[in-house]
Amino acid sequence: MSIHFHQTTTATPEQFVAALTYFGPERQTLFPNSQDENLEVHSLGTDEADVTEGTGPIWERLHYDWHDSQRIVIEVTDSNVFGGDSGYTYTLQPRPDGMTDVDVDIVREGKNLRGRAISAVLGTVGKRSLGKSFAATVDAVEARTNGDLR
Repeated sequence: MSIHFHQTTTATPEQFVAALTYFGPERQTLFPNSQDENLEVHSLGTDEADVTEGTGPIWERLHYDWHDSQRIVIEVTDSNVFGGDSGYTYTLQPRPDGMTDVDVDIVREGKNLRGRAISAVLGTVGKRSLGKSFAATVDAVEARTNGDLR
């Protein structure tokens, strides 16, 4: 299952990357599907990280790569439900008006029966939920860059 979302933000690409790669307390205010109690940072470098995060009973270990600050690739390296090519790719394109176009491609491949069921739901009725989460993240990043931490 693959889904694409697009939104425009007042945040700069640098501000969006800073939020995307913030792995401290209150990360869940930026990413609703990443509960703070499930967050574990295994390693953190200047342009990559190895992090486990999730919501409730669903978790995934992710390799974040932001060597190219306009194309952030997040690969699932382990999960209790997802495998294969699962992950996220964020593309950030600055615009002449000072805004930034944010595109995200989400790939979900179930690695077991539960994962396949979740992927099927996300690919149909779950698109709306994922879209709302993405929009909430963009709004939270804007609030964060304006000093209004929620």
